[in-house]
Amino acid sequence: MKERIERGLTALGIDAPGGAAALAEYGRLLLEQNQVMNLTAITAPDQVADLHFLDCAALLNAPGISFAGKSLIDVGTGAGFPGLPLRILEPTIRLTLLDSLGKRVSWLEQACTALGAQDVKCLHARAEEQALLPGFRDCFDLAAARAVAPLALLCELCLPFVAVGGFFLAMKSVDCVAELEQAGRCVSRLGGRLHKSWDYEIPGAGVAHRLVIVEKISSTPKGYPRRWAKIQKAPL
Repeated sequence: MKERIERGLTALGIDAPGGAAALAEYGRLLLEQNQVMNLTAITAPDQVADLHFLDCAALLNAPGISFAGKSLIDVGTGAGFPGLPLRILEPTIRLTLLDSLGKRVSWLEQACTALGAQDVKCLHARAEEQALLPGFRDCFDLAAARAVAPLALLCELCLPFVAVGGFFLAMKSVDCVAELEQAGRCVSRLGGRLHKSWDYEIPGAGVAHRLVIVEKISSTPKGYPRRWAKIQKAPL
């Protein structure tokens, strides 16, 4: 896995000494834990390298987005994607991993310690509740989500975390045009604007993905995010 990650990082133009080895160890920990906990449906080492690690690493090339020294919250992080690979490759990122499942968060804490990333904050919480709290609302330079959910729902969960002038990064498929159109009103109401969509290819995998970049231009109004049941029942 390490050699495949190294080749992929080189193809992406990412120079991160020790990054491939750390990601390979992350992959080992992931696949080991996946035998007793549902962390990923992708279990072939080459696919883990491509579809998890290199997919996340590609975000470092996103146009107009700087990660160095920035605060980043990964909402609904699951097994740590995309936040932890980004933190491994850019150690100056101040990272918070948020997930609603306590068992996953406990494993993430152990994985971060094993990978020498003890400063990463692993938070067991629901996004729609945590985003209402001081110290989290309108506070982060960047928020990211890789969750399989409509863009409008992701925006309501993630944009409230982002400070004015920051960005929400939504990892989507290239066929998300309808989602973009449907999310326009939601983004505007929450204090954002659709800044850019950037398509990229995962080296060696022949797979293209799209990063939707939403800029935060004003504070999110009170009342958002709503309760999860309301978000699902009546999307903005």
